[in-house]
Amino acid sequence: MAEFQTKVVVQTQVEGLHYWENCNIEEVSFLAYPHRHIFYIRLEKEVVHDDRDIEIIKLKRDILEYINYKWFDIEKNIVNFNGLSCEMIAKKLLIKFKADKVEVLEDNENGAIVC
Repeated sequence: MAEFQTKVVVQTQVEGLHYWENCNIEEVSFLAYPHRHIFYIRLEKEVVHDDRDIEIIKLKRDILEYINYKWFDIEKNIVNFNGLSCEMIAKKLLIKFKADKVEVLEDNENGAIVC
């Protein structure tokens, strides 16, 4: 009988700000200043059985709750990742949720995958 590896997948998105403080590339120098994106987040986590080992709706809510707890800026009324790159955000989520893989994309175009 074949062995299977099963993972749950959660996808969500948040409106947020970030910047690249040490940007030294003239043609994208605007990245050194806070700018807005829709951050698309996809998290994969292995499960050991098929009967809600991890409840996916709750996991998605937990991810959004964590993001808002850590980075929501009340004054700006938006998630503010400050100087965090997509790679850094993905790594923090990977560690917090003990995930196998996290993808963070800016505007569903460019970003990073951390495994």
